[in-house]
Amino acid sequence: MADNDILKGKKILAVDDEPDVLDTLKDMLDECEMETATTYELARELLESKVYDAVILDIMGVRGFDLLKIAMKKKIPALMLTAHGLNPENLIDSVKLGAKSYIPKDKISDIDIYLKEIFLAREKGIEKSGNWFARLGSYFDDRFGYGWKNKDKKFWTEFDETYKVSKDELQELM
Repeated sequence: MADNDILKGKKILAVDDEPDVLDTLKDMLDECEMETATTYELARELLESKVYDAVILDIMGVRGFDLLKIAMKKKIPALMLTAHGLNPENLIDSVKLGAKSYIPKDKISDIDIYLKEIFLAREKGIEKSGNWFARLGSYFDDRFGYGWKNKDKKFWTEFDETYKVSKDELQELM
């Protein structure tokens, strides 16, 4: 499947308590079949009753981690998209709970890239791709401050081993 077509027809559930964010996602991902929810309750009901190719979850206001757990049980790839919950602890928790990526809302304009990466990795049999982090590493360094990973060295050592990005993939990111 061509990279440009990989999102076409994908069933995506986006959950955020801000309707304008959901409207933006629908506009940006117009080739996908989008459903949205602004509450945990509605999102949980949709996750439990329908099949999705991926979910995009906010953390704050919609119990995003609880929804992530449901998505993981159903083997639905999840992308965390957050603003108020943007911190190292939530990034780590997202990864530990199984999120495929953790994206700041101010990078929403690239949401299609991160979704494509999830689907392309899956097609290649890669469950844990580090491309999203390779793209955002310097952003997190700037946002969280020098040495922010030092607090959780064990996690980041394991992360680097598990989520390796090949030199070819790194070239594609540049």
